[in-house]
Amino acid sequence: MSLESYLNTKKRIIEEALNRYLPSVKKSPVPLHQAIRYSVFAGGKRLRPILAIASFELVGGKGDAILPVACALEMIHTYSLIHDDLPCMDDDDLRRGKPTLHKVFGDGVAVLAGDALHALAFELLSKTQNPKLISEIAREIGTDGMVGGQAADLQAEGKKASISEVNFIHSHKTGALMKASVRAGGLLGGATGKKLKALTSYGEKFGLAFQIIDDILDATGRAEKLGKRTKADESKAKATYPKILGVERSKRRARKLLEEAKAELKIFSDHEQILKDLADKMIERMD
Repeated sequence: MSLESYLNTKKRIIEEALNRYLPSVKKSPVPLHQAIRYSVFAGGKRLRPILAIASFELVGGKGDAILPVACALEMIHTYSLIHDDLPCMDDDDLRRGKPTLHKVFGDGVAVLAGDALHALAFELLSKTQNPKLISEIAREIGTDGMVGGQAADLQAEGKKASISEVNFIHSHKTGALMKASVRAGGLLGGATGKKLKALTSYGEKFGLAFQIIDDILDATGRAEKLGKRTKADESKAKATYPKILGVERSKRRARKLLEEAKAELKIFSDHEQILKDLADKMIERMD
């Protein structure tokens, strides 16, 4: 199966599952449930759940056991975007080519929609009856991971940052959830030892490269193509790779990380091509 066919197939499966798991817009409180669905179905690549599914399948996982986890990861990602777009954070008015949630439903409902998605994600994760997996995801999105990275990102605005500080921000605010997605699929599929270590390293490198590329596209891309405001990092004096290294050196760093990520998969003898192709697809986004 080609990468595009795989992505389209898995995206359809994920979105069908999300539709089942999310509360109906007819259920009270109606505006809150409308807001939740507005954000979840506003578009997106479903990259984090796809990483989880691909890792699950890579280590021999079968069936739909990964679906609640995959959907939980997408809900966590969506909640983080809702909160990230708020006026008290990045104050963005466009996401995936549509008005951001708080612009349509108001700040209060946006906060509550994010909170509700966070709660629903852990309700889904509990279906795995796997405390280790649940604990790990909780840690990777808390102050040791995504939230901690976002806090560091806010603190660094307008200040001179080192490359190590930018690495910390990127590897936590973006990389942590991607690493957690890859590990979640591996853990649920039964990976241990060297295989789980290889997946972990792949996820770390992939996640960091993804954020570097996102920064590059913010600096060089077009809003109509990306579906969101560009030059936002520059306007807020964010600590980014292009700001410190420049665009071309940042591109080289991202490519190197993705090549290293692919090399981590050499321990697998079958079904690793999807994860390799995903890394190549990230490289193509810069070209």
